[in-house]
Amino acid sequence: MRAFLRLAILSMCLVAFGTSLAVAQTNPPPTSSSPPPERKNTFGPDEIIREGHRFFGTVSRGLAQVVEAAFSRWGEPNGYVLGQEGSGAFVVGLRYGDGKLYTRNAGDRRVFWEGPSVGFDTGGEGARTMMLVYNLPATDAIYQRFAGIDGSAYFIGGFGMTALTANHIVVVPIRSGVGLRLGANIGYLKFTQKATWNPF
Repeated sequence: MRAFLRLAILSMCLVAFGTSLAVAQTNPPPTSSSPPPERKNTFGPDEIIREGHRFFGTVSRGLAQVVEAAFSRWGEPNGYVLGQEGSGAFVVGLRYGDGKLYTRNAGDRRVFWEGPSVGFDTGGEGARTMMLVYNLPATDAIYQRFAGIDGSAYFIGGFGMTALTANHIVVVPIRSGVGLRLGANIGYLKFTQKATWNPF
């Protein structure tokens, strides 16, 4: 009788062990999940064109072509500025503007800009301005002087684009309107945290 009981208990233990082993095989322990992909910190051309159409209030092939020209030359920006500006010139010109810098994951900042220009141009303009910003290491890095890049002026379908640079950061203003005064002057833009009349 005792032998029979021992055999029965041993059989039940083997059955229980086999069942738990089968469950463990069909339900393997969870593996550590892979880390989520890093969030993109640049803006694609579709986002910039869509935002530009909303900002300028028009759907234009000219805007898309200017943006495509900027992306083909400098790639995807990691920031952009939306604002408005006014300028005037009689050989020597001045430009003043204000707007907001937008970044993907470094916050947004209010910015002002001003700067002189010298060239063969006369007249004035008021325009909405979108600026693409490349290689911006931190939002505060926008507050400096940016000088023009030679051969960077484009004018397509009512939109104009130039390029400015400082310390490996590239700022590409895209303007819409009359009196863009693109190729006939040279100068720089100074970005500041507060509005100032001093362009220097």
